[in-house]
This record gives sequence, C-alpha cells and structure tokens, in this order.
Amino acid sequence: MRHKDPELMKKIAGFVEEFYGIRSRMPSTAEIANELHVAKSTAYTYLVAMDKKGMLTYRNGEIHADYMNRPGSWADAPVVGFVPCGELTTEEENIEMRAKLPTALFGDGPFFILHAKGDSMEDEGIEAGDMLVIRQNPCPEIGDLVIALDEENQNTLKRFGGFDKKTGKAILQYRNKAVYGDKVILVKTLVSQGVVSHVIKKK
Repeated sequence: MRHKDPELMKKIAGFVEEFYGIRSRMPSTAEIANELHVAKSTAYTYLVAMDKKGMLTYRNGEIHADYMNRPGSWADAPVVGFVPCGELTTEEENIEMRAKLPTALFGDGPFFILHAKGDSMEDEGIEAGDMLVIRQNPCPEIGDLVIALDEENQNTLKRFGGFDKKTGKAILQYRNKAVYGDKVILVKTLVSQGVVSHVIKKK
C-alpha cells in the first residue's frame, strides 16, 4: 500500500466520522467513492491502507472506529426541518430526527440542523436541499451567514452585512448576484437564531 495520499486519507476519515454522526451508520465504499469523487476500487484500497495504519478498522466490507462508542465526543443536533416562519422551536413534536455531530469536526454546540430551500445563497455554495448545521448564536459577526427573522417575522437565511448608516437597521444580504443583484433586507432589530457552522451537501 505505497504512495497513498495522506490528505485523501484525512478526507475519508473526516467524511466517515461526519456520515456516522448524521446517519448513525457507517458509509458504504460506494458512498465514500461518490463523496470523494474517486473510483470505488480506490476507496477500497484506501480503506484497507487506513486499516493497516490503525486509522480505522475495515473488515468484510464494514468500517468500525473507536469514536463509535466513545462517550462525550458527540454534540446533539435536532433536525428541525425548514422552519419557514416565526420563532425557532426545537420542541419534540417539531423535530424530524436527532443527529450526533462529532465534536472533533464540528466543535461543541449547541447546534440544530435545517434543510436549505430557495436560491438566495447560491454564491455561498448553498443550494436547495443542502443540510445546514447551525450553531445557536444571538450575536453574529458581520459576514456570518445567519438564520434571522425578516421584516415579516419569518426565518430567512442571509448574510449579515452590518447596519445601514442612514436608518440604523440591520442588513441581511442575498447571495445570488445573478438573480437578485444587490438586493438586501433591512430589519429594525436583528433577531438571530444562529449562524451557519457547516454545510452538508445534498447528494
């Protein structure tokens, strides 16, 4: 197993841990190959090499890793759908599922997860159907991608652009110049539900 790219090994290890945290199962060789844009045979040979290096265990086509049973290494993240309007709620009846995010990759929470919809953030690489890991944060910094209430009290995903000098209102920026140009939303009070921590791309 010579000449294996250590960076690709790291990417595989990171994807495997993230996948397990979201779906509570290990990915297949085909799923790894699809995610990393490599041949299935390449994914297989890398898994075998990673097994020999002690990075994970790969036996009979199944992956195992120490963190699967390690306490205190996961952050709970409820998946709460699209949250189309009003105050964010994570009451049990509104939760689709609960994901466990590896703190080694995501850090400590609290987190929640939303499905992206619409096309207003495509310049940030966010498309409809992507899953957004949101770190709860009422005080975002300029440039953060935020889940905030717009002027109609609906949750929206936009870029926080600071405050308008003339009106003092908070600026929520669209990030799809081809469709929306320089369109912004101005809100009297910035009510942030959280900021985007990670984007999990749709398949």
